[in-house]
Amino acid sequence: MISRSLHLVLQSSKRRLRSAYHLLPVRFRLGRTFRRTYDFLQQSQWWSREEIESYQLGQLQAMVQYAGENSPYYRRAFRERGMAPDGIRDLKDLVRLPLMTKQILQSNLDEVVVQNVPRRRRHYLTTGGSSGLPFGFYDDARTSFPRESAFIYHLWSRVGFQVGDRTVVIRGGVVDTADAGRYDHYDRDRRELALSSYHMTDDTLREYVAIIRRYRPAFIQAYPSAITILARLISENAIRPFESVQAILCGSENVYDWQRQAVEEAFHCRLYSWYGHSERSVLAGESETSRAYFLCPEYGYAELIDPDGNPITQPGVPGEIVATGFNNRVTPFIRYRTGDVASWSAEPSTDGRHHRALERIEGRLQELIVTETGRRISMTAINMHSDVFDNVRQFQFLQKRRGQVVFNVVRKNSFTDSDTRYIRSELERKLGPDMQLSIHFVDEIAPTPRGKHRFLIQKLPVEFGD
Repeated sequence: MISRSLHLVLQSSKRRLRSAYHLLPVRFRLGRTFRRTYDFLQQSQWWSREEIESYQLGQLQAMVQYAGENSPYYRRAFRERGMAPDGIRDLKDLVRLPLMTKQILQSNLDEVVVQNVPRRRRHYLTTGGSSGLPFGFYDDARTSFPRESAFIYHLWSRVGFQVGDRTVVIRGGVVDTADAGRYDHYDRDRRELALSSYHMTDDTLREYVAIIRRYRPAFIQAYPSAITILARLISENAIRPFESVQAILCGSENVYDWQRQAVEEAFHCRLYSWYGHSERSVLAGESETSRAYFLCPEYGYAELIDPDGNPITQPGVPGEIVATGFNNRVTPFIRYRTGDVASWSAEPSTDGRHHRALERIEGRLQELIVTETGRRISMTAINMHSDVFDNVRQFQFLQKRRGQVVFNVVRKNSFTDSDTRYIRSELERKLGPDMQLSIHFVDEIAPTPRGKHRFLIQKLPVEFGD
């Protein structure tokens, strides 16, 4: 039994160690895997096109061989295709491999997972289920988090972010003190102040403004939907911008043009967007000078396919993003159908990098409204940054039947019948004659379990090209 005096000495030593730990720069607190990955990316971003292709081919060959040797599912799939695990000789050979789908992962996870990684090293992750098909998978518990952080911080460095910069975060995550009525939490290790995206009422938003002003962050990281709600409050109340904020860092959702305009007008700085997903098989972000999404070639290899599965190579033609990730050695994602739609950009890089680029993500498949005649209307085509919605506090589309859509509206006190007529007129003009619109008034619109504020809840099984 430890004596009281020894217990006090040990407690005092722990406090001193914690204090010394927090004196270290953030990049050291995040560990060796983070530092090695981040430093590698800061150098590799300037590779020539030939160096990039050589690296990607090597990574693809290694991943395919590794999966074929250690994953029962891939071993069988390659054998059925008559392809040896070492059969990748060229980047074009990848199309010989079968496509991986969410349904396959959901039904065959135990067989997809490799057999050579012990269970104690497996970290279980889940998708948000925005496609209507949530599922889980495994990554390496030791390297997954620091490696992912290194890639994200590297992307942000394009707009001036440095590891350790003060950051406010408004993107999911449950704030532990929410039950006590406090909706902020400070992560001392990463110098991040989290504000709950689950509690964005007028009262809490005004409190968030005061908290941000006191904290003086260099960057705000947010879901586009969440930062748009805050931007609207700032603009409507003529709140002065935050002088310390250099950029708004947005990911995990589409960024619509009207959102970008609203946020940049409110915050007087740039909204920078990146694209990725929970499965961590593809990552891309805007550059210093462009709105195109430049792919991270060290993260994975991306393809675009048409509805028949054929590769798309020419710019401007929309296709589904298919990705092969390089970093997950527990659940390999090889030729994984992401369910996201984009097109290749013809815009050449002007920042010294030789990365392939996607034009803006045209719409994740569940962000398309389907009309009676089968037309698909992307949410990007419905501009919500106009005087039509001046008296609307919040809104959301809901589709359960083809050719019918419900527009749920949370009204401001200033909302009148003329606003209803104006909204109906504008939306019917954009949706077209083959779409029946219903407007419902609700008291609130709840965020998703991950704290997102979705603009469309799509209940139809919207498939690309069905």
